[in-house]
Amino acid sequence: MTNIEKKVAQLVDEKIAEINRPDLFIVDVKMHGNKLNILVDGDNGIGITECAQISRYVGFKLEEENTIETAYNLEVSSPGVDFPLSSQRQYNKNVGRQLAIKMANGAKREGKLKVVDTTGITIEEKIKQKGKKAELVESLIPIEQITETKVLISFK
Repeated sequence: MTNIEKKVAQLVDEKIAEINRPDLFIVDVKMHGNKLNILVDGDNGIGITECAQISRYVGFKLEEENTIETAYNLEVSSPGVDFPLSSQRQYNKNVGRQLAIKMANGAKREGKLKVVDTTGITIEEKIKQKGKKAELVESLIPIEQITETKVLISFK
């Protein structure tokens, strides 16, 4: 994380404390050229009001302290469904939902998230063996073996 990104993360944490929403947390802060992206989520979701409050606060503080000397665009939002899960809080928030998981060995797995702890996740996945009916099996996946996890959206 660059110095600017660290400063922005600090400002976001200040605003979260000020608006008394301890369920909110930073997912990502990235400065891409002249675009500053801040992703914030909440254990119970985040609304446009909170995103706007964070945006105004961070923008004002950055301008006041002249932290970024060139023109930039500031964007504060919640991570979309296509953004991978990156923290235990995000996993906890999605217990009961279907996940697509990319493993460090290149394998791909899908299943319903059942349990989250500090060492890994447990999913319920369908395992099909040749000549047999598919069965639901709970599998523990260590966090260090996961390279990417995304929530699958069902339109049923």
